[in-house]
Amino acid sequence: MLRRYSVPMLLILAGGLLTYCAYEEMLGLYTLSVLMFMGINIILSTSLNLVNGYMGEFSCGHAGFMCVGAYVSSILGVLLFTKDKVFGEPWLDPSLALYAFPLIILAGGAAAAVAGLLVAIPSYKTRGDYLAIITIAANYIIISLIQNIDTVGGSRGFMGMKSVISSMEDAADLPWMVIWVFIFTVFTVWVLRRYVSSTFGKGVSAICQDEVAAEIMSVNTNKIKTISFMVSSGLAGIGGALFAYVIGYVNPGSFNILKSTEVLVMVYLGGMGSLSGSVLSAVLFTVLLEALRPLQIIKWIVIPLLLVVLMQFRPEGIMGNKELGDIFPWLKRFYRFK
Repeated sequence: MLRRYSVPMLLILAGGLLTYCAYEEMLGLYTLSVLMFMGINIILSTSLNLVNGYMGEFSCGHAGFMCVGAYVSSILGVLLFTKDKVFGEPWLDPSLALYAFPLIILAGGAAAAVAGLLVAIPSYKTRGDYLAIITIAANYIIISLIQNIDTVGGSRGFMGMKSVISSMEDAADLPWMVIWVFIFTVFTVWVLRRYVSSTFGKGVSAICQDEVAAEIMSVNTNKIKTISFMVSSGLAGIGGALFAYVIGYVNPGSFNILKSTEVLVMVYLGGMGSLSGSVLSAVLFTVLLEALRPLQIIKWIVIPLLLVVLMQFRPEGIMGNKELGDIFPWLKRFYRFK
């Protein structure tokens, strides 16, 4: 019984310790920002790994779904709880922002999931490079569409999310963004772990191995593709929503093809079809970005070069398709990963 609840207890302890350190200002704003971006990157890398790793597809426009979630949740939060020049007076009492915030983030994820559905439909008859072209096109369509909607700032961007955070802090003086990023990061990993280890999730692996053989064995490949794309894009939308509120400002240029490339690098760095690898690579990639920040634009020469070296000497990534329990069998005593 103790082993069964050891992981939840450790997560609660880690979350409580992080909250305490943030509240007592034992961690600086820069350190907290890096930790929050680390959590957001974990959400993005693990969600894309569902499609590119477990299902064996090749999606290259993950930042587009992130953009949808960021804008929908930002507009919804400002509309409901902030006095704005465009939207006018808040629709609800700002004191309710604390209770509605998780619903706002989930609404952004739901909107991104709907956008993912529009990509999933063409994926029924396309794979590999053709699917990559479709997802890249979707990324550019989303960005171009938002840039031409002046109501939400167009290419200038959209702001006002800091007021929503201030409303939460007024209701209860706690580092709420640190708490919410931690909660949604754990939620994402838990959802994906349950999904890929379920009976339905085995169909995802079957598509990766041989889609034609999976259809012959009565696997509904179109249904699995649709749900997997929607889960992946919905979680990316949650990551985008958190990104918008952490920054306090959202701009279409933040979700271009370069952002999608960052997520791809994290997925291939960690290992295709490895949830543990995606978490580990997201942590390492975030630290690497901050370490190379003084190099400015040169870091985008160093990082792809490291990826080329990785593909030469370990093309399967850090973890390959294995989980931590496969490398450290004693961990299986504390959790089960079928």
